[in-house]
Amino acid sequence: MSNQAVIFEELEAAGGKRIGVARLNTPRSMNALSLEMIHLLKPRLDQWAADDAIGAVWLEGEGDKALCAGGDIVALYRDMTEPRSDSRSASEGDTFFTDEYELDYQIHTYPKPFIVWGNGLVIGGGLGLMSGGSHRVVTEHTRVAMPEVSIGLYPDVGAGWFLNKMPGRTGLFLGLTGARMNGADAIFTGLADRFIRHDMRDEVKQALQQSDFGDEAHGAVSKVLRRFEAGSREAMPQSVVREHFDVIQALTDGDSLMEVVDNLGQYAGEDPWLIKAVKTVAAASPASMTLTWQHYHNTLHDSLSQVFDKELRISKRSLKMGEFAEGVRALLIDKDLKPRWHFPTLESVDPEWIDRFFMES
Repeated sequence: MSNQAVIFEELEAAGGKRIGVARLNTPRSMNALSLEMIHLLKPRLDQWAADDAIGAVWLEGEGDKALCAGGDIVALYRDMTEPRSDSRSASEGDTFFTDEYELDYQIHTYPKPFIVWGNGLVIGGGLGLMSGGSHRVVTEHTRVAMPEVSIGLYPDVGAGWFLNKMPGRTGLFLGLTGARMNGADAIFTGLADRFIRHDMRDEVKQALQQSDFGDEAHGAVSKVLRRFEAGSREAMPQSVVREHFDVIQALTDGDSLMEVVDNLGQYAGEDPWLIKAVKTVAAASPASMTLTWQHYHNTLHDSLSQVFDKELRISKRSLKMGEFAEGVRALLIDKDLKPRWHFPTLESVDPEWIDRFFMES
């Protein structure tokens, strides 16, 4: 197997066309998105977009466990905590977020069918990659989440765009709790388009190779995916988000973050998925919860490009403010699971400190 972080190949298709395949290839880290991966993907996607012989692009992850389990936050931690040298004066974190969001936007606006096979973990930065695809496929193994509040960050990678487009206030709930969703949830919330069994992946590729990527390339892809989805219905789980929609609406019905968090804390039901979500809120960074609340409401009417512009500003600030570094330390570096958050409670969060994240430089 190649050691390259992203493996590229081109599959022969009907009519002299080809399908460009990109496979994230760091399975030991659950294909965590690194700066190296980003710098491999962006130019190749540009090349395929300009090549008339490429009829469609397919993105997947190596192995059966993950498309991508998030950004390489351990590398970001090193950048946040190691002393700067003259040869390393520029922040690698700034570069990472800038280039990551450019890649996400590139996928959102891609001029050809962009199929994402979202099997296994699709977390954080992985969801940023999948959300922009024109044809987003999930499987019986898919697990989707935006758990950034637990590491002192906030839902980014375009989350201000896609969380606001979810039914009701489910996007707000998922951003504040980091709750994991299955493939059926991803379809219900608008994060995915098709549910297909994972063991059909190679058959789907073969069927696409026999498709005509002419003037109706998007329709040709949809026709193939629709056929395989029809044969996968028995494997599709129940959507827990759909099942608990009314409860989620009630829990998030508040005029302030404090009201919503109080509602969550008073949940007295017995559903294990909701209980776990409530426990996550209790341990999350109060500053991150506040950032998430404000960003969600600030981007309600924004365009996609406006959302990414705002998120780049917030994320660059996050590299310098200490909360993100502390969250990563507690979860992944020292693994003591005892983060010392900047503000111990929501009541103690300083609004002026939060405002600094949103200020234009």
